[in-house]
Amino acid sequence: MKRKHFRMIQRVYLVLIFSFMYMPIAIMAAFSFNQSKSRTLFTGFTFKWYKSLFHNEMILRALGLSLVVAFSSAVFATVVGTMAAIGINAMGKRSRAVINNISYMPVVNPEIITGVSLMLLFVVMKDGVAFLNARFGLTLPENFFGLPTLIIAHISFNLPYVIFNVAPKLRQMDIRLYEAALDLGCNPKQAFFKVILPELMPAILSAFLICLTYSIDDFLISYFTSGTTQTLPIVIYSMTRKKVSPEINALSTVMFLSILAIILTSNYLDSRRDRRER
Repeated sequence: MKRKHFRMIQRVYLVLIFSFMYMPIAIMAAFSFNQSKSRTLFTGFTFKWYKSLFHNEMILRALGLSLVVAFSSAVFATVVGTMAAIGINAMGKRSRAVINNISYMPVVNPEIITGVSLMLLFVVMKDGVAFLNARFGLTLPENFFGLPTLIIAHISFNLPYVIFNVAPKLRQMDIRLYEAALDLGCNPKQAFFKVILPELMPAILSAFLICLTYSIDDFLISYFTSGTTQTLPIVIYSMTRKKVSPEINALSTVMFLSILAIILTSNYLDSRRDRRER
């Protein structure tokens, strides 16, 4: 009887927690289909806000920029972060601990500090380029705030997530697999790409998806490093400063469903891979 009562309490607790987490998203999605602009009364079902969304050039331009920045930074950060994780794993215990602590600092560092520090770095770089142009008569581009600075900034905060996703998988691997591949005739390059990389691929894919979602979602760091260009979160912020348009509800719903689809697809592929290995 006590066990049954305890299970009922667990279910009620789970319902309350998930309701608290997802009720705002459900309300937002429901009002994205509202016929009027009211945020309290549902007057009828319509798709007009989604049609208006996909005809809004400013939002589509910002979405395109966000996707370019997200994919570029995620790919670069995944490649560099994976190589860094392999290098850190090969270090001694004390050196590895020091490097891991240094790598973890950008994760716990407040985003506003990261954004301001990157902005100051790019300003110094801009002044340095201007000095070189004036001193040596060069014609290097001075105003590079925009896409280049956005990609560099997103790579900088994505790298730690890749390292901390790939490193645990490396520690779980049996080093004898690599040694066996060498004994069976593989050179170090072949052993890495045929043995080590396939074992790391689930962690690498997970790290790539995390970088992708964090990059699309980022506002603070992008705000300080974007210059005159605007990513999607910045456009949403500028649109909500006056009044929340139903187009924002529609856009947020599309983004939520897209990220949810990516997560579910990744989990499905991981579970199917686990079943095959068993």
